[in-house]
Amino acid sequence: MKNNSSFSAIGFILFFLPLSISVSLGILIYNLLAAKFDNFWIIFIFLFVYVIMITFIFSLIDIFRRRQMIDKPSQQILNATQKIARGDFNVKLTPLHQYNKFDQYDTIMDNINKMAKELSKSEILKNDFISNVSHEIKTPLAIIQNYAKLLSQSDLDSQTKQKYVHNLTQASQKLSNLVSNILKLNKLENQTIQESNQSTNLSEVLRQTILQFENLFNKKNINLEIDIEEIVCTTNSTHWEIIFNNLISNAIKFTKDNGSINIRLYVEKQNIIFSVKDTGCGISNEIGQHIFEKFYQGDTSHSHEGNGLGLALVKKIIDIMGGNIKVESEPNVGSVFTVITSKENYEV
Repeated sequence: MKNNSSFSAIGFILFFLPLSISVSLGILIYNLLAAKFDNFWIIFIFLFVYVIMITFIFSLIDIFRRRQMIDKPSQQILNATQKIARGDFNVKLTPLHQYNKFDQYDTIMDNINKMAKELSKSEILKNDFISNVSHEIKTPLAIIQNYAKLLSQSDLDSQTKQKYVHNLTQASQKLSNLVSNILKLNKLENQTIQESNQSTNLSEVLRQTILQFENLFNKKNINLEIDIEEIVCTTNSTHWEIIFNNLISNAIKFTKDNGSINIRLYVEKQNIIFSVKDTGCGISNEIGQHIFEKFYQGDTSHSHEGNGLGLALVKKIIDIMGGNIKVESEPNVGSVFTVITSKENYEV
């Protein structure tokens, strides 16, 4: 970007040419007056009036220049910043010069436009987040309220009561998971708290996570294939637990009865690689572009089993690790989620 604050030959000429002409004209007038009049005071008065006229003209020109080049853009910038301060991000300033001839004011205007655009996006995301959180909280709360009222009835048999209590427990657990995930995501995004890294047997963390889902594997009669390489490194075990837990639980959730899931953890080309392959419902390319967004649920038939924050958490953690996550999926065939992090990021 060109900055006109640097030396400009045209600006130099426009400034000094009128000044030179004015001085030269003053000298010429003095010579003419000196040749015609012998009285000093007459010559002085003529020159004094000339200087006043020239000063007045230059002052008018300077006032016009200041209004157009300083006051006008300064006022526009001031109005824009006042709007932004009030929370109005629909600001669009028009620079006075072409992009390749920007001066400082044009650069400030351009930066304000970019800032307003980013703030507008943040405001939309914040409003969407609040709306989604409100919706996700209302659903389990409504279930809890309804079944609490039903349980207050005195003519319920024990089997019905047990069913209502089970539904209450599920709803409260979903609400608890939602709040927990929101807090985790907020902590990761704001980086306010960081658990200290420590020597971790990553393979053992994964095995313990898989054991937590043993009942679900058995309940759906899922064929589980495991290939775990022994990896010990200095890392954040809590972050890895979230990755393992969410990707495995997602695979179980979307895999039908009698399906299969393959879980691998290994080192390849100085990278630690974790992958989960399932024979679930799969996702289309269109859905795959949004699955890491907060509260996004591509398959709404399973919306009662989650809140759309799990993969957003996973993606945020992997970004913090400096790693990458790849998704390969085909509808009605299955999906493969692969996490790749550089082994060099850890003390192994």
